[in-house]
Amino acid sequence: MKKVYPDARAALSGLLKDGMLIMAGGFGLCGIPEALILAIRDSGVKNLTIVSNNAGVDGAGLGLLLETRQVKKMISSYVGENKLFAQQYLAKELEIEFNPQGTLAERIRAGGAGIPAFFTRTGAGTLIAEGKEEREFDGEKYIMERGIVADLSVVHAWKGDTEGNLVYRKTARNFNPMMATAGKVTVAEVENLVEPGNVDPDLIITPGVYVKRIVHVPDAVKHIEQRTVRKRA
Repeated sequence: MKKVYPDARAALSGLLKDGMLIMAGGFGLCGIPEALILAIRDSGVKNLTIVSNNAGVDGAGLGLLLETRQVKKMISSYVGENKLFAQQYLAKELEIEFNPQGTLAERIRAGGAGIPAFFTRTGAGTLIAEGKEEREFDGEKYIMERGIVADLSVVHAWKGDTEGNLVYRKTARNFNPMMATAGKVTVAEVENLVEPGNVDPDLIITPGVYVKRIVHVPDAVKHIEQRTVRKRA
């Protein structure tokens, strides 16, 4: 079965529907699947629940879906760079489920591993624990968190082959690998696409068995979330 599609729109064809849960990889604006996010925006699907480390920024990343009001709910650990997100949330136009970042990562990993729930000390005794099962282990309180499985995962890889074996580069390795395992269908955009046998097996992070569709994005835009420069003499 050929996994490579000519563009992001084709790669998502037949997969999108209103009200679905989508995982979007990346960390901040690093390693985000922006070509696929643009295709989701252009499809017009709405009432989406998005699982992501962040909500993008105004005009980039998942911020593009907020602009078109296609997102009903965000499940995230950090949303502090997006003014539009704050406006929609305060106006009760957007629902947010905050997660401690490690808990969010483990919920996604657990979903990909077939683990429906796990216990963690993080959040015990705080607002995070409200409505969740609590148990005591070795004299400490733990709360139960559910694993997450998405209808669709969209990820970005630095390199991959046409069978879907993926390699991520540096910070882009945050969230992309675990999300690739936790989607009922995973679609990957790949910067450097090669034939099978041209990726060192020891470097493969996501095996191709997890990836159903691929789109080649050789000219991916690399956004800088917070540009910091030193003053020159």
